[in-house]
Amino acid sequence: FDVLVIGGGITGAGIALDAASRGLSVALVEMQDFAAGTSSRSTKLVHGGLRYLKQLEVGLVAEVGRERE
Repeated sequence: FDVLVIGGGITGAGIALDAASRGLSVALVEMQDFAAGTSSRSTKLVHGGLRYLKQLEVGLVAEVGRERE
């Protein structure tokens, strides 16, 4: 393999996808079932979600939350 990704959460899966889309051979290993760890237990806010709340962008945060369902 060209790339070994350790961790099958959203970050690891994203890295594996990016590497594979660049033509690299990828192995992704996960200790448990995929998406069983930290990524699956997140608040599901997009990057900057807490910052949006702080800036009182409640509508934007709600819209993003609906899109994730």
